Amino acid sequence: MKSAVSIDQRPRFQLSFRSRSQSGGCLAFPCDEFGCVDMDGLGERRLLSYLYARAMVGAEFAAPVVERTHGALC
Repeated sequence: MKSAVSIDQRPRFQLSFRSRSQSGGCLAFPCDEFGCVDMDGLGERRLLSYLYARAMVGAEFAAPVVERTHGALC
């Protein structure tokens, strides 16, 4: 019999948008292992940040990367 994996034991992922400037910084959003962000699950402010980061890829941010997380984003 297979044992069920609890939600807390599953890997967690984030979609990270790293700044292209020397000052650095990044924006990160929870996602699945494929990089899909649940936009309905983000609050209004986080949703606007996510849409901004997507729009600024190539200008202000590098292409996003899916990363495993250990709790904290970025």
